[in-house]
Amino acid sequence: MEKIREITELSEKLTLSPYACFSASTRGREKPCEPCPMRTEFQRDRDRIIHCQSFRRLMNKTQVFLAPVGDHYRTRLTHTLEVTQIARTIARGLRLNEDLTEAIALGHDLGHTPFGHAGEAVMQECFSKDFTHYRQSLRVADRLERDGRGLNLTWEVRDGIVNHTKEETRAATLEGLIVKRADRIAYINHDIDDACRAGVMTVEDIPSALRKVLGQTHSERIDTMVSSIITESANKNDIVMAPDIWEATEELHRFMFANVYLNPQVKGEEGKAKELVARLYDYYLAHPDELPGVYHDELETEEVGRCVCDFVAGMTDRYAIETYRRLFIPEVWRGLN
Repeated sequence: MEKIREITELSEKLTLSPYACFSASTRGREKPCEPCPMRTEFQRDRDRIIHCQSFRRLMNKTQVFLAPVGDHYRTRLTHTLEVTQIARTIARGLRLNEDLTEAIALGHDLGHTPFGHAGEAVMQECFSKDFTHYRQSLRVADRLERDGRGLNLTWEVRDGIVNHTKEETRAATLEGLIVKRADRIAYINHDIDDACRAGVMTVEDIPSALRKVLGQTHSERIDTMVSSIITESANKNDIVMAPDIWEATEELHRFMFANVYLNPQVKGEEGKAKELVARLYDYYLAHPDELPGVYHDELETEEVGRCVCDFVAGMTDRYAIETYRRLFIPEVWRGLN
């Protein structure tokens, strides 16, 4: 059994690019543990993330449309799976470590709040201006999962998770950089699909010059972006697109902000969502003894606001709505009959 992991690690050395991050060369974990006889360290991280509670909660967290009724709108979980698929395709094309790439992609949004970035904005107002979903994702992995024991992930996966968003930050591995690019590719394109489904826009609304460069359909645009990364990054210690594809991608991102992400029709319920999250935060700040499980246990070592933030930020859209209803909406009196 021991040789299974060793064979995989040897295979990485023989087949992957010299720019790849090799499993056997990981910087390790905060809490050392015995190696798995079958799985590499990055494969173990992938499995720990997939089986954790925060990952399952992503199925009921907003991507763009708040608590959508339709079955085909993306949620934070389907977004994560699309990011993972795109990232693995790029990693394979560049002969980089697919297992590390997959683990980072699967864990990159573990700390996202209910109601997407609306919830994130509330946490910045109520708790700390420094709150971000990517730092919270790392906190979830390090401190909150497994009843406060954390997932004890490798340094490389943790680095990729916390550096997956901002352009001014850079992951230490090419696999982490892949996830940053895959995240942008995934959400731009699937948000177009969802916005068209919702009647907010049509594909023809996208400037023709962008469609000419990137493609007319969902699959064509993703193929253009992914192919450009693989072609331009081959045999380089960096993850880049061809300049014309990158500029078109950024222009499409700006188009989506102007026409979808800031669209009054899309943001129509956002004010209500923010008020709901803020009231939940204020309620538990005043009633910390009602915090459940690990969040209540945190009170022994953390300030109250931090514990309340962890609890509210971890809620799904559905659970937040149900909790708000239980705390603030009176039940209908049905009499004694």
